[in-house]
Amino acid sequence: MKKCLVILLSFCCLSAFAQKGDLRRGNRQFRKGDFAQADLSYRKALVQDSTSVAAVYNLANTLYREKDMENARKMLDGVKESAQQEAFAPDYYFNLGDVAIAQEDWQAAVDAFKECLVRTPGDLAAKENYIYARNKLMEQQNQDQNQDQNQDQNQDQDQDQDQNQDQNQDQNQDQNQNQDQNQDQNQNRDQDQKQDGGGQDGQQPQISPQQAQQMLQAIQQKEKQTQEKVDQKKAAALKSRQKEKNW
Repeated sequence: MKKCLVILLSFCCLSAFAQKGDLRRGNRQFRKGDFAQADLSYRKALVQDSTSVAAVYNLANTLYREKDMENARKMLDGVKESAQQEAFAPDYYFNLGDVAIAQEDWQAAVDAFKECLVRTPGDLAAKENYIYARNKLMEQQNQDQNQDQNQDQNQDQDQDQDQNQDQNQDQNQDQNQNQDQNQDQNQNRDQDQKQDGGGQDGQQPQISPQQAQQMLQAIQQKEKQTQEKVDQKKAAALKSRQKEKNW
């Protein structure tokens, strides 16, 4: 039990029902605090009469003291309809709420203590436990809401990261394509240069017949000009000699 909770006083065994044999023995053992033996006695009583609400209810109280909350709750759930019709219904709902608190099932605890207060509005212990369970339920709801918001934010961040990754991949693909195109262009240019101006491997460039004719004519023209210069020099020399001779 939590320190802020009121110590459960209503967890006592029923005396309103006829107590016979194992049931009475279990009640005595329960009051002594011998819960293991009380557990055994109540189970024997249920073997004799499986419909005994008192045996089921008292066994649930015993399981609570043995800290077996799951089975204690199952036992209480099994006699819920009968307990609602009996005079001990407020105690039943108080105990059911206390088991729910032990299991931190805050919604079930709030519901159980609310039913207890409907039947006994002046029960201060039930009021305190109801307020405690309600506050814990609100804390849990706030935590769940915050977790949902964090999950949504994380999902949005993941989506943004995925989009950024996709954009980066697209950009990288475009860059790679541009690089491939540039490489192809450079390769084509190199091939053209090899064909036009001679390659780096030392092979002579191939020229067309028209280019060869033009080159031949240029050479002949240059030779003609050279020959004319030579003839002019010779003529000038002859003229010089003639003048000298005439004198």
